[in-house]
Amino acid sequence: MPDPTPHEAPASGRERLQRALTRPSRGQAVVAVLLGLLAFAAITQVRDTQVDDADFAGYREQDLIDVLTGLAGTSQRAEAEISRLEDTRDELRSDSDRRQAALGQARTEAETLRILAGQVPVTGPGLRITVKEKTGPVSAETLLDMVQELRTGSAEAIQVDGQVRLVAQSAFSEGVGGIVIDGQQLEPPYVFDVIGDPHSLEGALTFPLGPRYQVEEIDGGTLTFKDPGRLEITAVRDVVDPEYAQAAPGQ
Repeated sequence: MPDPTPHEAPASGRERLQRALTRPSRGQAVVAVLLGLLAFAAITQVRDTQVDDADFAGYREQDLIDVLTGLAGTSQRAEAEISRLEDTRDELRSDSDRRQAALGQARTEAETLRILAGQVPVTGPGLRITVKEKTGPVSAETLLDMVQELRTGSAEAIQVDGQVRLVAQSAFSEGVGGIVIDGQQLEPPYVFDVIGDPHSLEGALTFPLGPRYQVEEIDGGTLTFKDPGRLEITAVRDVVDPEYAQAAPGQ
């Protein structure tokens, strides 16, 4: 009868440790890989921190102060350049505004001169004055005096009978059955459309011994006026180039 198989003696602690180290299990291998990855990540983080600080790590305190001073100077120069550019921008903008203002003023003055020269139609408040003959003819001199008083009383534009635009050079003379203004024969009644302040124009007509008195008491005619609210003057004068007068140098 064969001998029974003998039982193996239990392994000692040292033997079990040796077997674990020489023949690792699958779980031990996974743990080892995870530990390796953690170690690699930690080393990489430390190296990145060292690289970031490497540029200044060896600087002395005075060196760091010099670096900060240089950065401050660069910042100040940049701010000064920005300020200079902003001043230049503001100056250019101011020059442009001045040019625009000068152009606007020049246009306004040119338009005023064209109105006074009778070269453009105009509209505005004023009076419509009608002069009729009654017991005798109204003289050209009386009508010219009336026009001068109206100009003194703020008249800016005057038109006679819808045909003649009066200007500073307008000439009045006696004609057959009426008067002649700037070469045009006109017959009564004479209708003057005058643009200006109505109240001032009325005062220029009615003051003692003024135009109304001359027309009615001296020439034997009638002078009436009304404020239509707004007048339109359409008669214009041709542009006439001066023959002798020239603008002064620098004007």
